Amino acid sequence: QVQLVESGGGLVQAGGSLRLSCAASGRTFSRNGMGWFRQAPGKEREFVAAISWSGGGTYYADPVKGRFTISRDNAKNTVYLQMNSLKPEDTAVYYCAATLSAGVVTTSRGYVYWGQGTPVTVSS
Repeated sequence: QVQLVESGGGLVQAGGSLRLSCAASGRTFSRNGMGWFRQAPGKEREFVAAISWSGGGTYYADPVKGRFTISRDNAKNTVYLQMNSLKPEDTAVYYCAATLSAGVVTTSRGYVYWGQGTPVTVSS
């Protein structure tokens, strides 16, 4: 059974940092692109960041460019999202996802496997 399990979410003050982790089990994703999405209350799920299988390619949504960094450790079958300079508008449930493609995928329909999400709350 394939599982993606996010961790690292929580409550942080504006300007603070959090590091999210997504651990995969049930199969290896070392040849697959991975991504992070988020869904704020009352809003649709939106793309945050994506990374290619090797980590050599990354892409970020405009609102998080320069503040968030996606990375991966294929030996640990884990992908990370380092979030710095957090803002209240970053408050959302953050989801990890895996695609069957090896490259960078920025649309949710391109992802096959999804985690359950980890909540992030940024207070002002």
